[in-house]
Amino acid sequence: MRNYFLIVALHCSLFTLSVSAQQLQVSDLKTEYQENPLNISAAAPRLSWKIRSAQRNVMQTAYQIRVGTDSANLSAGKSLVWDSGKKKGEVSVFLPYAGTPLKPNTKYYWQVKVKDNQGKESAWSAIGSWRTSLFGAANWSAKWITSDLADTITGPSPMFRKVFAATGKVKSAILYITARGLYEAQLNGKRVGRDHLAPGWTSYSKRLLYQSYDVTSLLKNGQNAIGFTLGNGWYAGRIGFDNQRGFYGKQVSGLAQLQIEYADGTTKTIGSDDTWKYATGPIRFSDLYNGEVYDAKYEKKGWALPDYNDTGWKGVTIADAGKEVLESSISPLPHKHEEFKVVRIIKTPKGETVLDFGQNLVGWVSFQLSGKAGSSIQFEHGEVLDKAGNFYDDNMRSAKQLVRYIFKGSGVESYEPHFTYQGFRYVKVTGNVANLNPAAFKAIAVYADMATTGKFSTSNTLLNQLQHNIEWGQKGNFMDVPTDCPQRDERLGWTGDAQVFFRTAAFNMDVAGFFTKWMKDVASDQLPNGSVPFVVPNILNEGSTGSAGWGDVATIIPWNMYVAYGDQQILANQYPSMRAWVEFMTSKSTNDLWNTGFHFGDWLFYRPDDDNDGRSAITDKYLIAQAFYAHSTQLLINAAKVLGNKGDEDKYTALLERIKKAFLKEYLTPNGRLVSGSQTAYVLALNFELLPENLRQQAVDFLVTNIKSYGNHLTTGFLGTPYLCHVLTRFGRTDVAYELLLQETYPSWLYPVKMGATTIWERWDGIKPDGSFQTTGMNSFNHYAYGAIGDWMYRVMAGLDTDESGPGYKKITISPKPGGNITHAAAELETLYGLAVSDWKIENGNFKLKVVIPPNTTALIRLPGAAKASVTENGLVLKEVKGFSKVADQGNDVEINAGSGTYQFEYAVKL
Repeated sequence: MRNYFLIVALHCSLFTLSVSAQQLQVSDLKTEYQENPLNISAAAPRLSWKIRSAQRNVMQTAYQIRVGTDSANLSAGKSLVWDSGKKKGEVSVFLPYAGTPLKPNTKYYWQVKVKDNQGKESAWSAIGSWRTSLFGAANWSAKWITSDLADTITGPSPMFRKVFAATGKVKSAILYITARGLYEAQLNGKRVGRDHLAPGWTSYSKRLLYQSYDVTSLLKNGQNAIGFTLGNGWYAGRIGFDNQRGFYGKQVSGLAQLQIEYADGTTKTIGSDDTWKYATGPIRFSDLYNGEVYDAKYEKKGWALPDYNDTGWKGVTIADAGKEVLESSISPLPHKHEEFKVVRIIKTPKGETVLDFGQNLVGWVSFQLSGKAGSSIQFEHGEVLDKAGNFYDDNMRSAKQLVRYIFKGSGVESYEPHFTYQGFRYVKVTGNVANLNPAAFKAIAVYADMATTGKFSTSNTLLNQLQHNIEWGQKGNFMDVPTDCPQRDERLGWTGDAQVFFRTAAFNMDVAGFFTKWMKDVASDQLPNGSVPFVVPNILNEGSTGSAGWGDVATIIPWNMYVAYGDQQILANQYPSMRAWVEFMTSKSTNDLWNTGFHFGDWLFYRPDDDNDGRSAITDKYLIAQAFYAHSTQLLINAAKVLGNKGDEDKYTALLERIKKAFLKEYLTPNGRLVSGSQTAYVLALNFELLPENLRQQAVDFLVTNIKSYGNHLTTGFLGTPYLCHVLTRFGRTDVAYELLLQETYPSWLYPVKMGATTIWERWDGIKPDGSFQTTGMNSFNHYAYGAIGDWMYRVMAGLDTDESGPGYKKITISPKPGGNITHAAAELETLYGLAVSDWKIENGNFKLKVVIPPNTTALIRLPGAAKASVTENGLVLKEVKGFSKVADQGNDVEINAGSGTYQFEYAVKL
């Protein structure tokens, strides 16, 4: 009998699971791209959700949203501030709130339920939430506070504290905080939040971000203490070239406001003001480039606890409010992520003690060590070893990347840096180095807290390592702005690097918030004449001339963000900046030809050391400028069309026609050759559609001939490389694209891989075949730009792409293009609608393709070489499969229009 009941129970359980699998569900509620954010300043925040269903061809046909300020009432449908009612439509991303006006510092709860095209209706989703920010200067009562230290740039970090009372049961406590400099906050001795290097880097003279933290759990009834420590960071520390310090200001300061709400509805505000005290502590020096000095004997144990004796602390000074605008942060700040153990401790030929962590990363080293009081240990950070196996950091130029810890002599002491970061794989240790235990050290990767969204893998181990290197190049350089490099005395937001890499970046990680924030600074730092600086934030005080491929960040990233995320708002926000950049180029043109000013050109193109026969792949800089002038104008036209600006659409369409005519007149010979015969010249002309259709095939032939003449090697620099393989594929030469991708000798993507790289290099030959280095003046081993090939691997090789007529993967294209003797490639992407997958393999003469299309989207699936094959889907002959709206031959391929679901295609084909 007992077994009978167990069988019945198991049967019921399986039945329940089966029914649950068929149910329509709503999940992943997000507000302005974020899950349960605390920092919403938008008057009408946009809401998004995902639909879960095991059924195929599921589309949302209706939805209902409800919003309230009490979760219990929300579940009961009471006391709502907005009930959308049942609305028809497919919209499930970026749906704007349309209820009563939002209040500052208020938490809102929301739910959604949906109905699909198969007549099913979901239950209400789990409850999501958002909290509004302070909304404006009027709601800030706190004052900026600083110390009276004569030197905070090269001296110790000031620490600030205040004791206060909390009486009664606390319902919520939110800390709003920022700094001119960097801050770390504590409440009752506990670190606040997981962010590092806060408040991040913006154009400080114009806008400064503040963060919001829920500290309810840290507060206690009775006496409490709040405190924060300040570091120099980008604000006052060293930044840019020429040992520049204090670019934004010479004195660090902080601003903090704690908003307490009690259960009885009363509130209390604790703000930084003249009642706070300050002192200095163990951080004796901090700098992003040069490192940190920490003297443990100056530690003030319990300094952020209410019973700490602060008799010796001094009163603070009230600092000026400043002209910068305070804005709530929408960007993910750096967090600690992966940890790496010491792979080996090296004794170099020079006798140096070096820790090898096995991966070139960005972050810092933490340790647990003991030492005599006053003794010290120093860490110097480098990316590679030299040819002889010695520690090497000459490519850091003047950046010291030096961390020094001075022991207090109290047993095992733990430490990790606070206001600095390093780029490194190898760490030279000096000082207290006797009997080092590798287990005492770990390297911690630190980068912006962006969710991983994409995965890519193949049957080729070198390509898999290339993808690994692309990912780690992105992680290391996406600290808070997209930097060129993370280690030497630069680390700047170079605009050209960012724009060439954006599509690759948007596959690997959720970069929506990261780039929304940075593009706002691009617009903010744009000059009155429309020119875009070379770096953003603009600490070089330049940019009045504008540079092709760099200034075009103003048009390229907003458009590609729209394509990747389907977000019209980014286009609307950046549209004035996009137009200003195009107008700048127009103002510098004569007869629609932009052939003036300074340009970086095709940066770091191939050039042999002893070029006696003209093999350097030089491309006329003004040809490049005209090509990007056309491209940016086309993107502006695209944006105007999306935004419904017919006047601008017509105006710039006419301009584009003139730009193309001027290009042909200036740069095309009567016989159809470009005046620059480089790969980059032909790639840009073809990719940006500057050539008439009757001359395009000839141009492709010239391009392929050029590639062959270099022994199937690329010669492109930063501007040509991202488009090279895309152009070859578009014009029917995917075979050549694979030859380039799989090339293992210099110059190529796989040459650094074969040389042991774990990130993307700045130069094609950062380490030469003989083991020597390129010039120390510019030779980063963590520089993501050439990693832009990832975009081709994901969208073409694996075949996972979005259709621009349904951006943000509302309409998906699955069109893999096998080649290069690769037998397997897979890409999967967590889109705003759910998981999309294109996973193909060639096995026993059969081509197998797994496709996953998320609910509320559709896809065009293109099966390569399947036109004459007997295709099955999940074992059924294709014509017997229900639900496809179209199945048709397209040349040698078969095209299928499909809805959501998981599909398994298989057919015999000789590819």
